[in-house]
Amino acid sequence: MADIDIRIVGECGRITLNRPQALNALTYQMVLDIGTALDNWRNDTSVKMVIIDAIGDRAFCSGGDIADLYAAGKSGDYAYGQKFWRDEYRLNAKLAEFTKPVVTFMQGFTMGGGVGVGCHGSHRIVAENSQIAMPEVGIGLVPDVGGSKILANAPGNLGAYLGTTATRMGPADAIYAGFADHFIPQDQWTALIAALETSANIDLITAVASSPEGGELIGLQSEIDDAFKGATLSDVWAYLSSNTSEFTAATHKKLSRVSPLSAACTIEMMHRLAGNTDIRNALTLEYRFTYRALEKSDFIEGIRAAIIDKDRTPKWQHTNAVPTDAVAEMLAPLGTDELSFERISS
Repeated sequence: MADIDIRIVGECGRITLNRPQALNALTYQMVLDIGTALDNWRNDTSVKMVIIDAIGDRAFCSGGDIADLYAAGKSGDYAYGQKFWRDEYRLNAKLAEFTKPVVTFMQGFTMGGGVGVGCHGSHRIVAENSQIAMPEVGIGLVPDVGGSKILANAPGNLGAYLGTTATRMGPADAIYAGFADHFIPQDQWTALIAALETSANIDLITAVASSPEGGELIGLQSEIDDAFKGATLSDVWAYLSSNTSEFTAATHKKLSRVSPLSAACTIEMMHRLAGNTDIRNALTLEYRFTYRALEKSDFIEGIRAAIIDKDRTPKWQHTNAVPTDAVAEMLAPLGTDELSFERISS
């Protein structure tokens, strides 16, 4: 059975992720296939809308399939990761810039690479069990796939908090933070998709959308803003160490689990992208880190500890006091290797 089902149904281009046993993690070929479909549908007048969904209840897409990236990095092949991320980011830009409605249905886990596929559409739908997160710092990367743009535009300093702590968002929090638009109970999805396929009437979505219950972030906004108002990771740690509350204790625990280099770079990215609305700017900055990730970041060690050996005791390069020159090096321009988007309109 194919990992992805791409077809035209009625007036809609349909993309269904079909790796439920792997939580619909994206392979490199899936990235290429989605990109090709968007290219084919861009000027196809019979396609009025694109709908992206996934098989299985556990996940829309849990992220990128990192096994090949790890194997390549361990063997000293840094080019494979650079190619994977380059083409994945081009896909993210295609989705964000697509001129027709892109409707995504994100049940269960939507994380990392799944955010890149699901959270740049024009109409992003979540359900009762939706859990959205950018957990890259836990494996030595930074929030990428255009996720840094969404984080940088979240209320106050929420982006720095979510990006450095890998906090998961339920439906209400995902909408509040800017990762989703509409809450629709999952038992209504099948009928809604069928109706959209028939009519491509985007108003059908708002007609059945409702307000989700719960949500914690809005109540924590003031504390988040205070804790993450500093310019560096060291500033954040200083605040957490000098203030005692349930929030600071929980945040201290979350931050202690992630790569300090990744967290420090994430905070710097939030400052650089503040007010940015162009996904290409975000993807270009992200690519500077991931281009170097296999060779210079904590990525290989993070995957070893989390996925390979599963000992959960990564040996990070730095303590919480990450040198500013280490951050600058990871985010420095790449010269002729800078991310390009020439295939966006191909």
